Order: sequence, then C-alpha cells, then structure tokens
Amino acid sequence: MSNLTAVVLGDVALVVLVSWLFGGLARRFGQPTVIGQIVAGIALGPTVLGQLPGDLSNYLFPAGARPFLSMLSQVAIVLFMFVAGYEIDFRTFRAGRTAVNVAVTALLVPMGLGLAAVQLGGGLFSAVDPAHVGHHSFALYMAVAVSITALPVLAAIVRERGLAGTAAGTVALAAAGFMDVGAWLVLAAVLSDSGQPAPFSWMVALVLLVVFTGFLFGVARPVLRWWTDRPAGLMSNPVPPALVLALGSAWVTQSLGLHAVFGGFLAGLAMPRRGGAPNADVLEPMEQTSGALLPLFFVTTGLSVNIASLGTSDFVLLGVLVLIAILGKSVPAYAVTRLRGMEPRQAALVAAMVNTRGLTELIALDVGRTAGLIGQELYAVLVLMALITTFMTGPLLQLIGEGKDSGRPQARPGQRDSHSTTAHSVPAVGVAGEEAGDKS
Repeated sequence: MSNLTAVVLGDVALVVLVSWLFGGLARRFGQPTVIGQIVAGIALGPTVLGQLPGDLSNYLFPAGARPFLSMLSQVAIVLFMFVAGYEIDFRTFRAGRTAVNVAVTALLVPMGLGLAAVQLGGGLFSAVDPAHVGHHSFALYMAVAVSITALPVLAAIVRERGLAGTAAGTVALAAAGFMDVGAWLVLAAVLSDSGQPAPFSWMVALVLLVVFTGFLFGVARPVLRWWTDRPAGLMSNPVPPALVLALGSAWVTQSLGLHAVFGGFLAGLAMPRRGGAPNADVLEPMEQTSGALLPLFFVTTGLSVNIASLGTSDFVLLGVLVLIAILGKSVPAYAVTRLRGMEPRQAALVAAMVNTRGLTELIALDVGRTAGLIGQELYAVLVLMALITTFMTGPLLQLIGEGKDSGRPQARPGQRDSHSTTAHSVPAVGVAGEEAGDKS
C-alpha cells in the first residue's frame, strides 16, 4: 500500500508539472490554458507515451493507481461544475431577446442536426460504436454532445481578449449561460433513461431530482444567505459551507443514479450571490482548488483515448461531427444576431465564441462514457471534436479582428458603462439600438 501511495503521489506531481508546461505553451500560442492541458493528458496516455518502447504510459500510470487518480479527478470536476453554475449570473436572463434567441437556436439546431445524423447516417455510427447505436438514448446523447458551449472557457476568452462588456461578449456569455443550463438538464434526462443499472427508475429519479432542486433553492439557499450575511464570527469563512453544498449535492445526484457533476452544477446555481454576482471569497478558492486538481481529469481522459488506434471510419465520422458542431452553432448564432440588428463583425464574433466547447464538453463526454452511452472509439472521436472546435476559437477571433472596434453598447444617461463589468458578471443591457429598452 505504501508503494501504491508513492506511485499516486508521483503521478500527481508528474501530471501537474506536464499540464503546467503544456498550459503555458498553449497560452504562448494564443490558446486557452485548457487546450494545453487537454493535449498534455492525451500525450501522457496511449496516444503518445503508449507508443514508445516499454509502454511508458502503463508504467507511469499502472492499473492500481488509476482508480485513485480517477477519484481525485471526479472531485475536481464536481468543484469545476460548481464554479460553472456559480458563475452563471441570473441577471443574464434579462439580457434581451438577442441572447435568448441565440441560445435557443444555437442549442436546438445542433441538437436537431445530431439527431438527424444518427438517424440518417446510422451505418457510419455503427461502424465506430456498434454496441450503443441501437439504444434510443444514444441519439439523444449525441444531440447533446454536439450542442454544448463551455461557459467557463468562453468567459476566460472574453476576459483575456478584452471583449467583456462589448455587445458580442455580452450576448455570447448570456447565451452560453442559457445553453449550459438547458444542455445539462437534457443530459440529466438522457442519463436517467440510459438503460444502465440504477437504484431508481428514470421517472422516480427525475421526480427526486426535482424535489432535491426545490430543496436547494427553497431551503439551502436562504439558509446559506443568512449564514453568509450574518455578522462576522469565528465561523465566518464561506468556503467550507460551499464545499459541503457542492460535495453533498454531488453525493445526492450520484446516489440517484445520475452523475455527481449534476449535483455540483445545481449547487453552484443555488449558492447565494452578492448583488447578483458571485462572491469572490467563495469563487476564487473554489476555482483555485478545482484548477489544481483538474489536470488529473485530463490525464484520466487521455488514458481512455488512443488516437493512434482510430481508423478511416473514425476520422470520417469525426469530420461529420465537427461539421455539425461548427455549422449547427455558428450559422444560427450569426443569423440571429444579424436579424436582431448587430453589425456583421460583432455577429461573427458571437458565432465564433458560442462554438467554444473545452472542458465542459469533456465532462459531458466522460459522463456518457462512464454511463455506458458511448464506447471508447466514439469517445476518442468526440474528444478530438471538442479539441478542434475549442482550438479554432482563438484563431477565428483573431481573423475576424476582435480589437478593431470595441462594439460596446452606448450607455444611456445615468447608466453605468458596462465595460466595468467582468466576465463573471454579464450586464443586462441591450445589444442593438432597437433592443436598448428590451428587458425581457
């Protein structure tokens, strides 16, 4: 046991080091850190190290150590999903019809294309994942897999590229918040009816989930608000209650036969805010904790992906899915923003940004893989799709020219300039002249 402990500790140190190096390289090339970390995870797996003499991947990450690394990675993604839910500013639901319309179309269109692809191209999917194509939940899962937008990665891109408070940045972030909630709700329904062994039937699980959600918002949220707003005392640190909420909620959803990430996300949504925005005293420690452990998730993902083993049919399917993922989000987002009066370059920026997937997509793919909705080959194809669509966001924004003009909405007399709003707090302002008074 002591030797296994040493192996796990050494693996954690190696993963953190390699992810840090690859993340730094990604930033140097104008990419989000998460791109480098994903690549690092794949490189440490059978795709790269596994191809070298001596099978270094299995030597460095032996079978006995992997369950421990996987457990730590699950804690990391629960905390990450808590942060993702906490960062959703409910004021974005008043951001105007443009953001709502972008969210609806950029979620439903790729979902529809995903369903159509499974129905019309069933042979292509069967060639890659014959064991799962026949189940009715498979098509619904594929619909979700090609329609996710990564709000946390998008928020970082908006912040780093100076797009916070611009018309394009505001609409993209607000729409991503809507899509995050919608996609995870659909995925929860799909998972509950996946046909896998579960403690409850899918109907009972969904009813219990609704009851638990009501408890979070009706009981836990007011109690936590009272606790955090009371005068400072010996137990005034808000982080431990947030951790208890996130991990306890994850335990509940995992016990219902869903995935722990749903509990983390619901806990983040239910966590009280200050003035509608996340409390930095809670957000920053949770971000730092999840960020320190997340490289372990990328490695457990990489250990399940062997790109070298993919064949012609896999890459043909990859091309189809990338096309669906890009066109399904970018085209409706551009069309809607243009119809709502946004100028072409700003509309193109929105279309490019909502195509970002990143870590949120990888988590959804991991949920599908562990739930038995998809097999290893299709999982590898979808991971590549997530990597490609996230990687292209930076170059697309640079090509469009995000810095040529600010695109910031003009503040009305007495209205605070939205430029002062960070990426974590999206202003509820209109994005076109016709929408200046639209507070739907």
